[in-house]
Amino acid sequence: MSSMSPSSGALPAPARNGQSQAGPTALRIVLGAQLRRMRQELDITREAAGRAIRGSHAKITRLERGQVGIKERDLSDLLSLYRVLDEPSRATYFDLARQANAPGWWHQYSDVLEDWFALHIGLEDAASLIRSYEVQFLPGLLQTEAYAYSLSRLGYPDTPDDTVERLVQLRMERQKLLTREGGPRLWVVLDEAVLRRPFGGRDIMRDQLRHLLEIAEMPHITLQVAPFATGAAAAGAPITILRFNESDIPDKVYLEHWGSAVYLDKQPEIDRYMLIMDTLCAESELPDRSLEMIHRLQQEL
Repeated sequence: MSSMSPSSGALPAPARNGQSQAGPTALRIVLGAQLRRMRQELDITREAAGRAIRGSHAKITRLERGQVGIKERDLSDLLSLYRVLDEPSRATYFDLARQANAPGWWHQYSDVLEDWFALHIGLEDAASLIRSYEVQFLPGLLQTEAYAYSLSRLGYPDTPDDTVERLVQLRMERQKLLTREGGPRLWVVLDEAVLRRPFGGRDIMRDQLRHLLEIAEMPHITLQVAPFATGAAAAGAPITILRFNESDIPDKVYLEHWGSAVYLDKQPEIDRYMLIMDTLCAESELPDRSLEMIHRLQQEL
């Protein structure tokens, strides 16, 4: 998306390689980036922008980062402040804001979905490339239903069965993006421990490994194994890096902890974790050798 002057107010419609419309999370980030650019071009402080919408500089920060939706009244006041006065241009922004404020498909799981993870699902849904390194569990996008249930039951031992089932349904729904037209490329590095830890028992793990072998046949999915014999596991913690086709959305690093997560998007942070991920990939088995290893482990169960 090209930079536009505040006076023009023009805003191209976000799209992913012309194949599919970006989801609401991506659109919020795109809109926020445009608002930030216009404010900075006019040398208007966050404090001044916040006063224009009867809020604070913190509210402007959240809006510009795409962390929250924007009310039509607030958008109208900001556009006036940023000298976007012609009706066609304003209408384009209002239309984008309506799309950005629409609930994503994951909203139907709000009864079991934490806000910090809802953001990740929205970013995941909009990504063009997802790179992941896992040290304990298989990533949710690759789990079978039985594996997901065993893992969820372990993580939420006192949770009612119907809630655990909802969590598993959400995980299965997420996986549809792997078969969606224009969906992301997925590149996963698995520590060998992930493949040897039989959550749910031998039968469930055997089926899970079979599922990995099947899904790895998809051309946009790459699996690598970091064996015990290498130093690849030195990263020590799971890492996910998301990349987007929309130029207004920077790469995101997602670091999940128990009950929370951290999102990083500053370039030095991105560069650091990209180097870690590249090193992991270089030290892990090549994809063909990795699949041979998964097959061998599956036969041993």
